[in-house]
Amino acid sequence: MATDIKNLRNIGIIAHIDGGKTTTTERILYYTGITHKIGEVHEGEAVMDWMEQERERGITITSAATTCFWKDYQINIIDTPGHVDFTVEVERALRVLDGAVVIFDGKEGVEPQSETVWRQADKYNVPRMCFINKIDKEGADFDNALKTIHDRLSTKAVAIQMPIGERDNFSGVVDLIKMKAFEFEGKMGEKVVEKEIPAELLDEAKKQRDIMVEKIAETDDALIDKFLGGEEISEEELKTALRKAVIDVKVIPVLTGTALRNKGVQLVLDAVVDYLPAPTDLPTLKAEDAKTGEEVEIKFSDNEPFAALAFKVATDPFVGQLTFFRIYSGKLKAGSYIYNVTKGEKERIGRILRMHSNHREEIEELGAGEIGALVGLKNTTTGDTLCDADHQVILEKMTFPEPVIDIAIEPKTKADQEKMGIALKKLSEEDPTFRVRSDEETGQTIISGMGELHLDVLVDRMKREFKVEANIGKPQVAYRETIKIMAEAEGKYIKQSGGRGQYGHCWVKLEPLAKDLENSDIEESDEEKKEREEKTFEFANEIKGGAIPQEFIPHVEKGIKEAMGNGVLAGFPMVDIKATLYDGSYHDVDSSESAFKVAGSMAFKAAARMAKPVLLEPIMKVAVSVPEQYMGDVVGDINSKRGIIKEIVDKGTGNTIVKEIEAEVPLASMFGYATQLRSMTQGRANYAMEFEKYAEVPNNIAQELMGEEKDE
Repeated sequence: MATDIKNLRNIGIIAHIDGGKTTTTERILYYTGITHKIGEVHEGEAVMDWMEQERERGITITSAATTCFWKDYQINIIDTPGHVDFTVEVERALRVLDGAVVIFDGKEGVEPQSETVWRQADKYNVPRMCFINKIDKEGADFDNALKTIHDRLSTKAVAIQMPIGERDNFSGVVDLIKMKAFEFEGKMGEKVVEKEIPAELLDEAKKQRDIMVEKIAETDDALIDKFLGGEEISEEELKTALRKAVIDVKVIPVLTGTALRNKGVQLVLDAVVDYLPAPTDLPTLKAEDAKTGEEVEIKFSDNEPFAALAFKVATDPFVGQLTFFRIYSGKLKAGSYIYNVTKGEKERIGRILRMHSNHREEIEELGAGEIGALVGLKNTTTGDTLCDADHQVILEKMTFPEPVIDIAIEPKTKADQEKMGIALKKLSEEDPTFRVRSDEETGQTIISGMGELHLDVLVDRMKREFKVEANIGKPQVAYRETIKIMAEAEGKYIKQSGGRGQYGHCWVKLEPLAKDLENSDIEESDEEKKEREEKTFEFANEIKGGAIPQEFIPHVEKGIKEAMGNGVLAGFPMVDIKATLYDGSYHDVDSSESAFKVAGSMAFKAAARMAKPVLLEPIMKVAVSVPEQYMGDVVGDINSKRGIIKEIVDKGTGNTIVKEIEAEVPLASMFGYATQLRSMTQGRANYAMEFEKYAEVPNNIAQELMGEEKDE
């Protein structure tokens, strides 16, 4: 029986690596009756971490989807990875979810990756709630963790619970809306027992409740009048106002507990159904009419034409290729046909699955708001829009970051050659941040990804799932090239070879692409700003008087784009360039599309050499948490790696204070850093790293790099 869309919740569990996402999800599966035994991450038994690599490493690598039922509600959950190398998994999960539970470590509070996932949730304006987990851990401090959320993420966060005791003394929580205490009894904490608030906590609870009520009342005109007039606000009024404020992302409720010790998880489930949105609570979705290009609204209803987004492709060892999708409107029946508007092709729906991590339940149809998986779609990849052929719409595309690390890979034997090609194709279809290309000069296959762990896991999967043995080169940094000044040059391609010749002639001006509009009076929306910042090339046509016929102009642009793939300094791709075609000439008989393409390429290369070309390297944002006694060594080491220290802050309380060092360091200096940091701090420091920006390579290092490229 289909669930009423009002009783549906699509949520993601997101957090920094090791925040307790998978442990919390395992408890949710246990309490909702999906599993009868709790799988522990540290024992390699977690249901949601079903890949062998996840169980061995004790981390989540792919976002696993699962469905469970709580009271009369259906909750579709996606448990996402915390490691920055797998950031695409979080990105695509948040794109299709209606709400998120952000988990924090009770001792650490906000950690570097917490900020990244929070920003991703902001990008898609996802309503969320926080769960301060591990409150029983040595050094845990609820107030301090909440303070880090206020200081570093959002002042909209407000506690709707407070812990009864902390660390070893933690025994339950006070619900500030009901003003009752809850404790968790039974072998697995399955019995939730309501009690009166302990006398010694009553004053503190009243104080915290006043803070909470004020924060919620501020979002509702009727309630703020009551609050200021000193009237009592009922539990029902508070819950209604809080639900609306959460959906509008005006308030972010904070809960607490310990998933590992089975305390507090059922109240998180209650809060999910009480405060996080059903698909119908959210504003209608904007889409583009595929035929007219006009903006249309997608209404979340079973009675509307079908529209869905494929947000993930995965290879399942038992059923082949699985396409995970989210339905926004309409229904989908097994055996029907749908239209992939992104690829312009019809697809037949074979089997529809509801996923429970890597277990599958086959169903006949899914309705609006649902998340499921399809078996056997031939041409659908991540980010494609699936819709009714008679009502073609294009949903907002998903954008993914560019890879920053390259590795050369070659098959060990002739037999592995073909298998490797198939494996790499399937893995790159699954993961949009994993790229495969062939190096024209060396003939090597180059794979690119988001970090060492990312590529390590993909190569491991290639060996296990596709039985391909391969030799791996050293990780290489994905450098780029750009220009610093304006320059113009002529490209002339003339070839006489008896009969019809070739004639293409153009003048091209190159200049650095302006990305900084800080002092400009141009007003732009967030979407336009994002598009401008992500753009790396712009082409302008300023041909007047028909100096070059219109049909040849796109081919000049094509020639320039191809030339950008192989820079003039060391052969790295060129970025952030504006090219203007402003003059040229043609021949009535000899001019052709291919001649102008070559001329465009020649003009670009000639102008780029004169435009002060420079090398760019990826700069990483690095956050190191380190005990105070090792801080000097770590700072000195970062400086020796050409790093720039941005900030040093204290984290934790009492005897557990650690220093968190934030720095920007070139990726080239960060290979093998985990081992260096461990040996420098006796294994007591940890770090997180994510891509920040591209910056110019210092001259002496640029000379070395260009020398290496020439030697090769």
